Amino acid sequence: MTTLLFESPIFLEHKTPEGHPERADRLRALNLALEHERFQSLVRKTAEPASEDFVLLAHPEAHLRAVMKAIPEEGINQFESDTYASPASLQAALTAIGGAISAVDAVFTGEADNAFIAARPPGHHAERSKAMGFCFFNSAAIAARHAQKRHGAERIAIVDWDVHHGNGTQDIFWDDPSVLFCSTHQMPLYPGTGAKDEVGAGNVVNAPLSPETGSDHFREAFRSRVLPRVTEFRPDLIVISAGFDAHHRDPLAQLHLVADDFDWATAKLMDIAERSASNRVVSLLEGGYDLQGLAESAALHIHRLMRG
Repeated sequence: MTTLLFESPIFLEHKTPEGHPERADRLRALNLALEHERFQSLVRKTAEPASEDFVLLAHPEAHLRAVMKAIPEEGINQFESDTYASPASLQAALTAIGGAISAVDAVFTGEADNAFIAARPPGHHAERSKAMGFCFFNSAAIAARHAQKRHGAERIAIVDWDVHHGNGTQDIFWDDPSVLFCSTHQMPLYPGTGAKDEVGAGNVVNAPLSPETGSDHFREAFRSRVLPRVTEFRPDLIVISAGFDAHHRDPLAQLHLVADDFDWATAKLMDIAERSASNRVVSLLEGGYDLQGLAESAALHIHRLMRG
């Protein structure tokens, strides 16, 4: 397997207030984990910022302008209840999109089998017209739209295992049967969406998990609800919204997953991608706020992408 990792120093420049869980140390912890010798063959590339036009693949221009207006010249601006902007935040968000776009291009041109974008800010809470939950733009949704527009992908599956429901992705693709959205998440929990009866145009699959449950419940939900639907859908591309905050150490939720669960889920999705999508998987970092839990889980996820 050829795996690309997209990264950029600009992701460290997106500032949040002291004590905010979504902080630059998350990427520093992951980078330390990637110093292990088993990652020597990982191809690492610097993500380049996307043009603002790419934002419009998933968001209206009014939303783009609202985000641009919220970027301060100095200091930190509270854009939404828990979402903050600093002078470099727009560039970081556009670079996250740029990494996602480049990853899609790489897997469709054969440059790579799969790719991971180690970016921040995250994106899956960004609805079509609203920034929220630490997120400005929905990079996973933009990646899917780019795959359709540029590479003619007919069916794209987005699988979100962040502990918080990917309300933004669900909102953007709610009535679009060309995109399958599957989510495992804790419920009840922020943002309050993600019930089983939220099905969109039959293309939305939610598998909520009760607080204090762990590996067995997660794997059963994946086996019974997510994997059959993704298999049946026969996607041309699998996009993973890879949050690692369902890890038992994470301070923002109450699930009890371990790092091996993310490795297991990655392998299951790669099996489907091998059968229907010529191995094409693009994975984007979403949540994960305990540094040790994030680093261990993301490292296993990336190593699985490399191993196949």
